[in-house]
Amino acid sequence: MFGLLRKLRRRKILAEPFPDRWLRTLERDVPPYRTLPPDRRARLRDLVQVFIAEKHWEGCGGLDLSDGERLTIAAYACLLILELDPDSYDHVITILVYPGEYRAPHKTVTEEGFERDEMQTRLGETWSQGVVIIAWDDAAFLHRGRNVVVHEFAHQLDMLNGPVDGTPPLRDVQSMEQWRRVMKAEYERFQLHVESGLPTFLDPYGATNPAEFFAVASEVFFQNPKGMRSNEPTVYRMLRSYYRQDPAGRAERKDESADPG
Repeated sequence: MFGLLRKLRRRKILAEPFPDRWLRTLERDVPPYRTLPPDRRARLRDLVQVFIAEKHWEGCGGLDLSDGERLTIAAYACLLILELDPDSYDHVITILVYPGEYRAPHKTVTEEGFERDEMQTRLGETWSQGVVIIAWDDAAFLHRGRNVVVHEFAHQLDMLNGPVDGTPPLRDVQSMEQWRRVMKAEYERFQLHVESGLPTFLDPYGATNPAEFFAVASEVFFQNPKGMRSNEPTVYRMLRSYYRQDPAGRAERKDESADPG
């Protein structure tokens, strides 16, 4: 019954034309959109249209949330599930957007074993209760290889099959075993490089734990795919298999088509 109602609701949402101003924003502010072939662009627009309509959006810290801000966040979130289950974010209910970094309470444990409440500066976070928090200036002004929207929604995909542990839902047992074996080895290698003070292609924050490694790697996979394929080929290959996308190949084809020579 609920599935039928959802289908009818989404059919009604998609019956509305995709606004021209939204299309201009996608083409201007979401570079990966420009690398997609026409049919996948249409697919992403459909996902975005439903995502924006179904989620509760709220500007925080004085931010008057605009359509363009909603659209950019929705586009990057939906890029992750372009070839995955379109219902992957059904559990996400609310998206809170701050104008910039914000402070939130955080519990730490002292050496003596006592808990202490502190305020921590953050750029985004994900809650298992269906809430995603984004700092807009980090989403809008993308640094090389970094994307807070991709990071937080990778965590949302990670938690679909239980604890946030760096292993998202995979197709079968064999894929799950391969992922755990290969990504464990890649994470441990990366962690060792960070602990040794060696330069790393991925943000050292990815050495925090396997969940952050997956989220940080996902950021770069979509934000700087050609660089990742060159510098972290094994991780790139694993993410390509999971997301069922090859953004480096798309970017190369786009570059070749734009080359007048």
